[in-house]
Amino acid sequence: MASDPNLGFLTKRDTEVKLPRPTRVKNKTPATIQITAEQILREARERQEPEIRPPKQKITDVHELADYRLRKRKEFEDLIRRARWNTGAWVKYAAWEESQGDFARARSVWERVLEVDYRNPTLWLKYAELEMRHRFVNHARNVWDRAVALLPRVDQLWYKYIHMEEMLGDVAGARQIFERWMDWHPDTQGWLSYIKFELRYNEVDRARAIYERFVADHPRPSSFIKYAKFEAKRGEITRARAIYERAVDLLSDDEEAEQLFVAFAEFEEWCKETERARCIYRFALDHVPKGRAEELYRKYVAFEKQYGDRKGIEDAIVSKRRFQYEEEVRKNPLNYDCWFDYIRLEESVGNKDMVREVYERAIANVPPAEEKRYWQRYIYLWYAFLSN
Repeated sequence: MASDPNLGFLTKRDTEVKLPRPTRVKNKTPATIQITAEQILREARERQEPEIRPPKQKITDVHELADYRLRKRKEFEDLIRRARWNTGAWVKYAAWEESQGDFARARSVWERVLEVDYRNPTLWLKYAELEMRHRFVNHARNVWDRAVALLPRVDQLWYKYIHMEEMLGDVAGARQIFERWMDWHPDTQGWLSYIKFELRYNEVDRARAIYERFVADHPRPSSFIKYAKFEAKRGEITRARAIYERAVDLLSDDEEAEQLFVAFAEFEEWCKETERARCIYRFALDHVPKGRAEELYRKYVAFEKQYGDRKGIEDAIVSKRRFQYEEEVRKNPLNYDCWFDYIRLEESVGNKDMVREVYERAIANVPPAEEKRYWQRYIYLWYAFLSN
């Protein structure tokens, strides 16, 4: 056979890959003894050789202990030299030094790792826990002070620092730390933690002053509601009402105003001032946008059913239906059937000015196409308006 010039002195037969011939199973009947995969794994585990572990080393004198420590330190130093950013290796190194009782070396390791990554709050926590575990209080304070100065937005550091001072019985020191924290304007939970701290020591006037700063820093309905509930819980009804009134003056146009009005009305209801609650509900229904007043309408109807007379209940139901019709015509202004239902509702109330306003809003929505089926209901609407 002539050789291929591309293959040199080899022929195509020499370069063919010969695969083994597939074996044919002659007897396909199942074996009498079946072996499961679980049994195979169990046998493999039983036949596995035991793991080779280094022998336990017994240190008998000071020189052997010094050699052991030198060897371990060299291993840790080599490890952190190869992987400087591996904080896990640093933590193990510091923990080992702590286990040897050499706290100065352990502190040195922690200080070195903080130079590598001081933005890691876990390192600060572990460092301070080392000092606290062995009752080095002043060292722990020093660590916490540096941690909260460098990472003031990590709430956990503040909480741990305050908890340590409180456990030591230094209430004035814990209060001072809280004041430092409040200068950074934390979130709601930070302020509430400060208030709970003062209430634990029956400092109600201090807690009230903190609430005033809290609502000034977070002027939201939920903040004022918490403040008012705090006063109401202590029987300060006049103070609680004044807080709600101040919140209404400031936040009546806020997105969460519905929540504020509902809480204010429920407070007056709790005080047995049903007329005040009714006035609040009606004021809210006039000022809160229809799209955000669904919960308000539901609460108002339930209130009227419980405390109102027949006229009050009817007014509440009319208000709820008015809200539903407003939603429908907002979604589809060309739904003239809905406009007709809305007009009939206002006619049943008997307010002619309101009826005229709804008519004018309805006829302002001109059909977009010149087809009879679109204009028929619109013409009926005009006819009813002129007849009225």
